[in-house]
Amino acid sequence: MFGLRLNHNVDSRSLEQVENEIRRHFALATDDIVLVSERQSWLPGFPDIETQVLFWRRDPVSNQADRYKLRMFKPAATITVHDFPVRWLLPAFVDDGESDCC
Repeated sequence: MFGLRLNHNVDSRSLEQVENEIRRHFALATDDIVLVSERQSWLPGFPDIETQVLFWRRDPVSNQADRYKLRMFKPAATITVHDFPVRWLLPAFVDDGESDCC
């Protein structure tokens, strides 16, 4: 009812593949939550379709979960592991709730 409407077909296999690659790339536990979605961009100069990844990663020492947000300016079907940021850059993608720059 409140879902985002897209004017294109979303390939659920591609979304699942991105989820699995994110889990491997960032060494996420099986109980860490990963959400992958495609959305249409409405801003001029941006690609028509972008893929957004949200995931929560629990720190085993503090037992606190941080939320991370990645935004890739291409459809999920075209994303490969080479599109992901390097692991050491992960702290830069902590989603602190502030709005995006774009």
